[in-house]
Amino acid sequence: MLSVYLPRKKLHMQKILKQLKIAKLNSGTSTGLKWLPSKGEKLHSYSPVDGTLIGTAYSTTRNDYDKVVKTAQEAFQTWRLLPAPKRGEIVRQVGDELRKFKQPLGELVSYEMGKSLQEGLGEVQEMIDICDFAVGLSRQLHGLSMHSERPGHRMYEQYHPLGIVGIISAFNFPVAVWSWNSMLAWACGDVCIWKPSEKTPLTAIACQNIIQSVFKKNQVPEGVCCLINGGREVGEWMSKDARIPLVSATGSTRMGKAVASAVAERLGRSLLELGGNNAIIISSEADLDMALIGCVFGAVGTAGQRCTTTRRLIIHEKVYKKFTDKLVNAYNQLKIGNPLSEKNHVGPLIDKDAVQAYLNAIETAKAEGGKMLVEGGVLKGKGYESGCYVKPCIIEAKNTFNIVQHETFAPILYVMKYKTLEEAIAMQNNVPQGLSSAMMTLNLREAEQFLSCAGSDCGIANVNIGTSGAEIGGAFGGEKETGGGRESGSDAWKVYMRRQTNTINYTNKLPLAQGIKFDL
Repeated sequence: MLSVYLPRKKLHMQKILKQLKIAKLNSGTSTGLKWLPSKGEKLHSYSPVDGTLIGTAYSTTRNDYDKVVKTAQEAFQTWRLLPAPKRGEIVRQVGDELRKFKQPLGELVSYEMGKSLQEGLGEVQEMIDICDFAVGLSRQLHGLSMHSERPGHRMYEQYHPLGIVGIISAFNFPVAVWSWNSMLAWACGDVCIWKPSEKTPLTAIACQNIIQSVFKKNQVPEGVCCLINGGREVGEWMSKDARIPLVSATGSTRMGKAVASAVAERLGRSLLELGGNNAIIISSEADLDMALIGCVFGAVGTAGQRCTTTRRLIIHEKVYKKFTDKLVNAYNQLKIGNPLSEKNHVGPLIDKDAVQAYLNAIETAKAEGGKMLVEGGVLKGKGYESGCYVKPCIIEAKNTFNIVQHETFAPILYVMKYKTLEEAIAMQNNVPQGLSSAMMTLNLREAEQFLSCAGSDCGIANVNIGTSGAEIGGAFGGEKETGGGRESGSDAWKVYMRRQTNTINYTNKLPLAQGIKFDL
């Protein structure tokens, strides 16, 4: 049973839960079109905005998990045979349904996770955009043709659906990253089992309700879109399950290593989107006013809880003082508070554990010799009752500091100087993670060097825009401890399919390749 506990003073949010069909729901586990009554552990969803208990769901039991996987296996046998453009048409309808619910779902994302309303609405728009992308993709699941060395033979390759795609998503993008995976997987002919973050179960349940309405109308088989809830153990079931050929996991590097190890042990596939430690290089030839906007949004957007958050600024010594002065002035104008209010720039961290990690990182940076340019701290008083609101801070540091080498999921920005571009690129690359990077410069040679094979080693490298805010048209992902996975656009769809090479002999002879003779 999922119970909603919002007090009467939260009438607007109660209305939203009703719109999204959460208020009367009796389960948190779904095989697609049905909800399974579950007796697992309770998952309490507290809003970091005001500390209110929004609702309590129940995690998936092992018995229910096995029911879900079995149902998904059966659904795959039917779903994969539906022509890809027909699957794309169903995904198109999902996008239309998301458009109808963009406002309430965006508000729930903001309230349950704590990001600004504009970012919550933007996250739902990402879902809509990936639906549009997947619709077009459903008519372009192409292979290559090639010439055979044998006369009268034709060679080509084609792609077939894999089967079940397991999706483990994180709290900071509670719905968008799931959609990146599921919409493409469905277009490719796969079925999906989603395990959302235990910190944001309600947004996942809302999405399942939206999908159910579309799937029922189109008579999609039970098991194409499944939802399971729970903590680490549920993710472990999925990672170790040989019935699931692909596990796509988004989260910390520590979590990703555990998933990768479990999946690799059974020779399955894993798609990993893990931590980032993203830097922006500020050239002496940068447009500093434009750079300021990109740096501030990159550092404080989502309260520093994006994998693409800007965590380091590597600034040329000639403009270091001028730019850091601009930066400090901008930080002093930031408004921190309820993210549902458009007047505020920064909302809360997800919970008090995140707050403690933020405080620990600041103390560690100071102990290593960091100098505070903008002080941090926890905000208290009216409007900050949840205890999850913190001040975005700026610390002058060295790239070699141990704390700088690690990702802290909070609005902490480290600034440092460089003399030459080669030095700046080396600093940018000299961290274990390799997700997103950027350079601010009006010098074409600098820009091209930054983007060359001797430049940024990240999966994303931008010039004159920040590290966050990726569009769905490009493949999203990073290198090194970021995991090497690619999601969303470009040819990321190929990971959800198996490649097959085909050779057809249309003659009455059987020549062998490489000129081998085998006469009988």
